[in-house]
This record gives sequence, C-alpha cells and structure tokens, in this order.
Amino acid sequence: MANPGIRRSAPAAPRAEPETNAPARAPGNAARGAVAMDPPAGHTMGIRDLLARLDSLAEQNYFDAPAAEATGPAPLGALADPRCYRDPLDIAGWGANGLRAMLGGMIAIREAEIALGRLVESGDVVCPVHLAVGQEAIPVGVSHNLDAADRVFGGHRSHGHYLAQGGDLDQLFAEVLGKDAGCSRGMGGSMHLFAPETGFWGSVPIVGATIPVAVGAALAAKMDGKGAVAVAYFGDGAAEEGVLHEALNMASTMKLPVLFVCENNLYASHMDIAQRQPHDSTARFAHAHGVSAMVVDGNDALAVARAAGRLIADSRAGRGPGYLEAVSYRWYGHVGPDENIDVGLRRSAEELAAWKQRDPVMRLGAAMTARGDLTDADIETMRSDAAARAAEAARQALAAPYPEARALYDHVFARRAG
Repeated sequence: MANPGIRRSAPAAPRAEPETNAPARAPGNAARGAVAMDPPAGHTMGIRDLLARLDSLAEQNYFDAPAAEATGPAPLGALADPRCYRDPLDIAGWGANGLRAMLGGMIAIREAEIALGRLVESGDVVCPVHLAVGQEAIPVGVSHNLDAADRVFGGHRSHGHYLAQGGDLDQLFAEVLGKDAGCSRGMGGSMHLFAPETGFWGSVPIVGATIPVAVGAALAAKMDGKGAVAVAYFGDGAAEEGVLHEALNMASTMKLPVLFVCENNLYASHMDIAQRQPHDSTARFAHAHGVSAMVVDGNDALAVARAAGRLIADSRAGRGPGYLEAVSYRWYGHVGPDENIDVGLRRSAEELAAWKQRDPVMRLGAAMTARGDLTDADIETMRSDAAARAAEAARQALAAPYPEARALYDHVFARRAG
C-alpha cells in the first residue's frame, strides 16, 4: 500500500535515463477565444472597469491551465516518486576503482556538509549555509566528465560542486567561517566559493545568475578553441527565471559548449513544484530552444555521469549545448540543517523518510558490496575517515585568523598590471 504521507502520484514503471520528447504545441488563447484587454480607442479604462473585465474572464475559466495531456511534455512520473528507484545501482561495466572514487566523493561531500551544519547549530558560523545532503550524486556524476580546464559555476548551494571539482576542504571551512585562509580569502562565506585552479570559477548566489555567466564562459571557450566546456548548476526554482530562455536561445543559436544542469529537488526554496508549474519537469524549456535534453535519476551517480558524459562530449565536439535535469531531493531545508517539515510546506516527515530510502550513497554502496568490491566495514571506514577529515578542517578553520581590516578593499577594484 502506498504511504499516505507521500504526495506524489502513483509510481509508473521505472525507466532508465529517460530522455524527454519534444513537446506538442499547446493550444493558445486563440483556441479558447481571446479577449482583448485594451480599452476602446479614445477611452481610458479605470481600475473598476479592469477588475470587472478580469472577473468576466475568470467566470469564463479563461485563466484555467490547459489540460495536462494537451500541453505535451512528459511529467517526471516515477522519477519524482520516492517509492521508486530504491534498488542498488546497476554497476555492470564499471571498474571497482572508479566506483570507489565516486562513492568516496559522495561520502566526503556529505560528511563535510554535516560538519558545516554542526557549526551553524553551535553558532560558530553566522553566514547563510545552504546544504545539499541527499544530492551528492549530481556534482560527483557531472564532474566525472570534467577537468580543470573547464569552467564550472554553482549557485548558493554549491559546497558539493566545489568539492567534486577538486576544491580544497580546508579552504572551504575557512571560507564559511570568514577566515583569511578561505578560498575567497574570507570575503565570501558559504555562497561565494572560488577555485579557478580546479575549474570551479565561482558560486553565484543570485537565483539563476549561473546561467548567463556560464553562457558567457562558453562563448569564451568557443573562441579559445581548446575544447573546454562551461557548466551552469541551478535549481528548479531558477528555471523559472526568464534569463534561462535567453541563455538557452543564445547558446543554441551559437552552438556554445555549455551544459545546463538543473538540480530538480521539487521544492525550489520552499514551494512544491506542483504549486508553481503545470509540469514537474523543466526539460521542456530546453526542447523549446532546440537544446538536447536528458532527464535522469539524480540519486544515481552513474546515470548522471553517463548522461552528462554524452551531453558534454557533444558540446566538446561543437554540437552545441546540452540540458541535464537530475531529479533529487535535499534532506535539509532551504538554509541551515533544519529539515523544514513544520514551516508550512507541503513536505512531510513521511515523504522525507521515503526519499532517504533513495539515498545515493547507500544505493551505490549496496551495489558494490553485493558484487564484492567493498564490505560494509570498508564503507564505514570511508565514512569515519571523511568525518574525521571534516572535523579537522573545522578545527583548523576555527583557529585560523580573520583577514586584517586593511584587506577590506583588496578585492573590490581590479589592479592594473604595472
């Protein structure tokens, strides 16, 4: 019997790495009889006239959303249902060493974020800290296909993007604590990470701002001609920003080497996607601009790596941008380590518990132990080692000095050479 605490629709048959189809053309207002809102010539429409006309349109159901079957794009279906995709991953064809690196990367990200959450709870960290526990498979899978010559941009929830791309753990903790040893010299905090030496060119906390910045970086990469790609990470909430359409259009028209990665965790900051959009999949925006799109289980690091690898290879070959929608679910709320199940959201403790059964770390670990690549004791050692490493990074950061007061303006203005 389905868990009554879970709101998602009944599960469809699981499908591996589904690729969305091009949307059918949705009927416009003309199909329902458009009604002009402009006032007659020579007449000024008062506010009461406008309200009366709006009431009339509402009575005609003019503003009702068209039926789902008429709009074309495929919904996420089983990918958005935590009762599906719980089994150990299919690791056939993957070597034990590569899988161990991916599992270790996810564990390291998780333990680092758990440790950062504790610093928030203790009051040692006072800047906003957005955690992505439960979503570790996405950055690990994407970065599996990237190197330091590429140009990666993350948003406000980007500890994992930074670490998966090779960012330094000690510098991460120092930055979150505002210390001079931080990756942004203590000037940025949790949301302004910077490690260009690894290919991570910065986290941009303005919602949707990674998208145009990455397109600009992709244009530069195309002009360089060295085969680099740009990556923009953003969430399902940022997909509602108009700049996404402008960026997709430009990238598609100019065949820019950029991968748009939508981490669809179904809630934006606080509101369920069902309350904000007529469909729960955002890949339809890519299809509208002729951009190749793939929709995958974002809690399967291997599925993410395969899909991202295909799209990135196409971009490197000059075939233009790609759009990866990875469906996942964050275990904590929008900001801080609180689970956000009692702040007026359509998010229940039962639903959160169900999503934890799709834990990307657990599913990959289970597959590796079943094949004999690792034992449960090996995985626990990996976890305890990562936790100890994060604790040591926190200890060092707490003891490190803050920037000197005279450094306040050091990074405000560009310095001319000579």
